Amino acid sequence: MKKQWASSEVDLLVELPATGGRRAALEHALREAIRAHRLAPGALLPSTRALAAHLGLSRGTVSAAYDQLTAEGHLTAHPGSGTRVAPTAEPPAPAPAHARPGPDPLLHDLRPGRPDLSAFPARAWLAATRRVLAASPTGVFAAGDPQGRPELRAALAGYLGRTRGVLATPGQIVVTSGFYQGLALISRVLDGRPVAMEDPGHNVYREVVRRAALPVVPLPVDADGARTDALTGEHGAAVVTPSHQYPTGVPLHPARRQALRDWARDAGALIVEDDYDGEFRYDRQPVGALQGIAPGRTIYCGTASKTLAPGLRLAWLVAPRHLVAPIVAAKEEADLYTESLGQLVLADLIATHGYDRAIRSARGRYRRRRELLLSGLRGFPALTPHGVPAGLHTLVTGLPSEEAALAACAAAGVAVRGLKELYHSPGGGRDGLLAGFAAPSERAYPAALQALFSALSGRRRPEDPPGRDRDRCP
Repeated sequence: MKKQWASSEVDLLVELPATGGRRAALEHALREAIRAHRLAPGALLPSTRALAAHLGLSRGTVSAAYDQLTAEGHLTAHPGSGTRVAPTAEPPAPAPAHARPGPDPLLHDLRPGRPDLSAFPARAWLAATRRVLAASPTGVFAAGDPQGRPELRAALAGYLGRTRGVLATPGQIVVTSGFYQGLALISRVLDGRPVAMEDPGHNVYREVVRRAALPVVPLPVDADGARTDALTGEHGAAVVTPSHQYPTGVPLHPARRQALRDWARDAGALIVEDDYDGEFRYDRQPVGALQGIAPGRTIYCGTASKTLAPGLRLAWLVAPRHLVAPIVAAKEEADLYTESLGQLVLADLIATHGYDRAIRSARGRYRRRRELLLSGLRGFPALTPHGVPAGLHTLVTGLPSEEAALAACAAAGVAVRGLKELYHSPGGGRDGLLAGFAAPSERAYPAALQALFSALSGRRRPEDPPGRDRDRCP
């Protein structure tokens, strides 16, 4: 079988047998490419002159093959627009039953931790991209540094110190492709002792630590945050969310912050601080990062997933100096480096304060949405909201049954999350719903709230009319 690239204004890979009639072979190859949908309806084919030159055939042979396929209805030819695959070409075979399903049919996305993607600062991002490309048109596309672009690390060192109270130099920062990857890298450099993780807490992240062959033990959470008195010298690390505990929403009490620092020092252990939505507090200034009081024992983790968008895949670690090299080595082994253009654009946004403006805008927008959610929940005296001063979600307890509430929300087209699945022993914790207030667009949010309240009240909601905004987070 002979494979050649045909090229004019378009490229085309054509497979011809080494022997046999040239015209019949070309017709067969093109026909099979169309039927297999390698050539889609409307696709432009090379000119007869270009295809003949690259396949070593006469132009008459190619023209005859094109004419035959046109007569069969596989191709269309119009003067001035070239030869194209006919739009009536048969569609591809349907996906097998085991194929990955598409998006669910829920209309209203009130899942926790999802930002409003319709409010992404596209104009500012585009302007920053243009500045970056104008200043470094070739360097942007060169191979990256496993630790992250120095421009972004320098910008983050200043930003984190100014807004989160983090003590960091650019040399202590490692850029990652999200907290998920960051936690995986950290797990590879821990000393093998059990890792304490909040209970309840994010179940996906527990699996990240377990895949590194590290024992995971529950760290109970109460009204003052993680129970630091449960930590002992047997634990090598504690993964915590001190600014806004996930999912209960409580901040870690100041006395427990001090106790956590003292434990890490005395046990020779590490604190992994997940500051997943630390910028969003609505009753006063955001609570500063724990890392500021224990910089030598804390790995601080931040991300742009909530402040901008998860699809950017930009996050960062601030590690004690002795851990930077092993974390960078783990990052290099994992995926070499994070893409450069997004890093440089974010660095520009931070330097020009576009990032601050985007966060302030989002904070005001989410504050208003939070108030609407709380106002509606006041109509349900039996329900209690938790964690309302901060974050992108509210925990609602006092439900007669979490399972029934989840089923009612699903029937109403509302995506929320249950609390029980977040405990180390799923189903063993208390009932609750996590209702986010950030993901829908401004236009879609009122309808989403109405659907949620209808579900909680047990009232059936009429189907949404055609054309309703169905904004979703991917």
